[in-house]
Amino acid sequence: MKQMFFLAVLLSTVLTCTTAQQSSEDVRETAPLVTQPAAELTFDFTRLRGVASNQFAVWVEDAQGRYVKTLYAVRWTANGGWRRRPTSIPVWVEKSGLSEKTQTQVDAVSAATPGTGKLTYTWDGTDSRGAVVPAGDYVIFLEGTLRWANQVLYSAPVSLGQGPATPQVKVEYSGDAGDDRAMIGGVEVRVLR
Repeated sequence: MKQMFFLAVLLSTVLTCTTAQQSSEDVRETAPLVTQPAAELTFDFTRLRGVASNQFAVWVEDAQGRYVKTLYAVRWTANGGWRRRPTSIPVWVEKSGLSEKTQTQVDAVSAATPGTGKLTYTWDGTDSRGAVVPAGDYVIFLEGTLRWANQVLYSAPVSLGQGPATPQVKVEYSGDAGDDRAMIGGVEVRVLR
C-alpha cells in the first residue's frame, strides 16, 4: 500500500512538472514581440516662469509627412488646452489629429510638464497602433510653444534600417522668441538601428 501511494505521488509530481514546463514554453511562444529602440531625441529643457509657455510635443512622421506616432505631449495642451489657446503647439495638434483622439489615446502620450533638465524621448519603431513600421525614412519632430505665439520646431531625418547615425537637426523659429529660446536647446537625435 505504501509503495502504491509513493508511486502515485511520484507520477503526480512528474506530470505536474511536465505540464508546468509546457505551460511556460507556451507563454514564451505567445509573448508579444519586444521592439528595440529605433531613435531617441534628447534636449535641455528649461522651465520658464509665467503663462503661455512650457508646452511641447515630440512625434514621428513618415517621409511623406504622414503622422506615425506621438512620443510625448504636455498634458495641458493635449487635454484641451489647444482649444483655449490655439497657439499652443499647433503643428502637433493638427498633425496628430488630436481633435479625433479618445481620452485614452490622449492619456497614453501625455504627461505633466517636466521640470528643468535633460530630457530624452525614445521611439520604438512602432506606429500609434503599436505596429512595427517598415525600414525607411522618417522624421522626428520637437515642437515647443515658447511664449504665446512664439514657436520653435526642430526636425531631424531618421533612416530606419541603415544602422546607427546622428542626423543633423534643423530648427525653425516663428514669432519673437527672444529670451524664451532658452526653453529648449541642445537638441540631438540619434538613430539606433
